[in-house]
Amino acid sequence: MKTFVKGVLMASAVAIAGATGAAAEGEKYILISHAPDSDSWWNTIKNGIALAGDQMGVEVEYRNPPTGDLADMARIIDQAAASGPNGIITTLADPDILEGPIKAAVDSGIDVIIMNTGTPEKAREVGALMYVGQPEYDAGFAAGQRAKDDGIGSFLCVNHYIVQPSSQERCQGFADGLGVELGEQMIDAGQDPAEIKNRVLAYLSANPETDAVLTLGPTSADPTILALEENGMAGDIYFGTFDLGGEIVKGIKSGVIQWGIDQQPFLQAYLPVVVMTNYHRYGVLPGNNINSGPGFVTADGLEKIEEFAGEYR
Repeated sequence: MKTFVKGVLMASAVAIAGATGAAAEGEKYILISHAPDSDSWWNTIKNGIALAGDQMGVEVEYRNPPTGDLADMARIIDQAAASGPNGIITTLADPDILEGPIKAAVDSGIDVIIMNTGTPEKAREVGALMYVGQPEYDAGFAAGQRAKDDGIGSFLCVNHYIVQPSSQERCQGFADGLGVELGEQMIDAGQDPAEIKNRVLAYLSANPETDAVLTLGPTSADPTILALEENGMAGDIYFGTFDLGGEIVKGIKSGVIQWGIDQQPFLQAYLPVVVMTNYHRYGVLPGNNINSGPGFVTADGLEKIEEFAGEYR
């Protein structure tokens, strides 16, 4: 991965200066996510699609519902399809709301790749070319097994986006990996940092024997770090998280967080642009879906991750 990142950064300068052929033909790809503007984790996605566009010599655009409203996202997919791009790259955060617009885009002749949220099965159902992302239940299960090996028997899952099925899969997978019932160990934390912190404090106060905390990304991890610092549990309670970010990397380095699960969002944005561009130019397509994660990040070997956290990692 180190060589790959260094290579794409060096190649981008060449692509920006000398993109030819396809760029002149007006190839355009639109990436649509479910993320609100406030979620900084998606900056890596934006960087990934921008770099891929530069290197492949195609126009790219990132769109999202400012507040994270999925009905708004469905409208954005409809609008993007109506603009006639060569391809759409989209998350599938809630099939009930988003399957219709995605299928309509496919039926209109637009190629689609599902990324980040969704599953290979759902990608096939909506007619997408493929899925690029992390199998969320499997990632949670692997994390649960790791925690079980470390002696963990109970936990708090801080779910900051409970309406998204994949977030619940993370918590359920973790519980199954531990071999325990999920039950009330998953809380609806919301997305307001102050509220997340207060709910974590309240849960741990009411359940002082909790062995571990699991967060689902920077949105819930960052306030949880503050909560543990406030109640004196930072560094004492077992703490694992999905995804990476600046504060998460600091937490891993200091020993407050035992590990982070890296789904490599850079690849989730970068690879679909490369795949679709080559598919449209040369008719070549990978024969299967692409798993971008999970990978466990610990305090060992943090140098490159620290350098690119929040940018390309």
